[in-house]
Amino acid sequence: MPRFSNRKPTRMTQPVRVAGIQMAVRPNEIGYNTEKCVALLRQTVTETDAQLVVFPETVTTGFNPGMEREAFRDLLPATRKLLAPIQSICRDLGVCCVFPSYERGRHGAIHNSAFFIDAKGKTLGVYRKTHPFPVERISAGGWTTPGRNYPVFPTPFGTVGIMICYEGDFPEVARILAIKGAQIIARPSALLRSYEIWEMTNMGRAYDNHVYVIAVNAVGRDAADTHYFGHSMIVSPIAQKLALARGSEEVIYAALHPDPIKRVTYGSDAPMLFDHLHCRNVESYGSYLTRKATSSFDPAQRFPIHAAPKPSRRQPRKK
Repeated sequence: MPRFSNRKPTRMTQPVRVAGIQMAVRPNEIGYNTEKCVALLRQTVTETDAQLVVFPETVTTGFNPGMEREAFRDLLPATRKLLAPIQSICRDLGVCCVFPSYERGRHGAIHNSAFFIDAKGKTLGVYRKTHPFPVERISAGGWTTPGRNYPVFPTPFGTVGIMICYEGDFPEVARILAIKGAQIIARPSALLRSYEIWEMTNMGRAYDNHVYVIAVNAVGRDAADTHYFGHSMIVSPIAQKLALARGSEEVIYAALHPDPIKRVTYGSDAPMLFDHLHCRNVESYGSYLTRKATSSFDPAQRFPIHAAPKPSRRQPRKK
C-alpha cells in the first residue's frame, strides 16, 4: 500500500455527490465498529448515490482508547486485515471512502490515520495526522506519533485531501492541500471544543482556500467517557453550509458544483474578482510561515508535537 499519493491532481468537471456518516462507536470494539461502518456505507450509497463518503475520526475505536499505549497498540489489527471489509464494500458499491482509524505503525508507533479507498476497492494511500491534539501526544502521556506528509488523492471526480480534527485550526494544513490541487478536503473529527470553533474553522478553511470541506464529527462517547456533539457539515468554497447534522447519528449529503467561485456569495449575481491562492503575495512572507514560535499568551500547559528523545544508554567516556 502506498504511504501517500504522488499522482497528478485531477479537476472537478461534473457535480459530485458526497456524504458524511455521523456515527457513534462502541469503544475499542474494532470488529463491531467496522461492521457498522460497512452497513452504514451500504445504506448511505443506496439512499444518496454518493460518490465519496467520509467517516468520523478514529471510527474503529473512538478517539481516546482509555488504556496504556502498549496495550492499545496490541489491540490494533494489521492494516491489511483492518481495511479488507471496507475495501470490499467500496468495490461492491463503486464508491470512494475516507476511512479513519488508528494504525499500527513501525517501531512501536501508533498513527492517527485516514485511509483513502477508491471505487475499485484499492487503497490509494493514507494520511497520518501531522498535528495530534495535545492529549494524544506521547509528550503528554498519549499515544499518537505524528505523520510528516500531506498527500492528495486524484479521483475521476476531482482531487481530495484530508486533514484530521484539530488540524482545522491550522491554516497551513488546508493551504498545503489546496496548493497541491485538492478541491475537496475531508475533515474526519472527534472534536472536543465548542460548536463555534467547529463552525468557524470549517468555514474559514473552505473560504481561505476556495475548497469544499466535508467535516464529519463523532457523536456518542469513547473509552475515556468523553462525549462528542456531532453537527457535521459540508461547506462550499464561498463558506456556505450545504449540509448540517444534528447531535445524533445521521447522514448528511450534498451535491458539489464544479464551478463554485464565479459569484462572491450565494443568492447573488455579484461576480467574484479574486482567488485567494492566486492573490498571495508570496515574496512578502519571507521565512515567517516556517519559523518556530509560541503565542505571546500562555495556555495552561504546552506539550511538544514530537516526543522527547530517549536518553542514551551508552556509558560516558572516561577522561
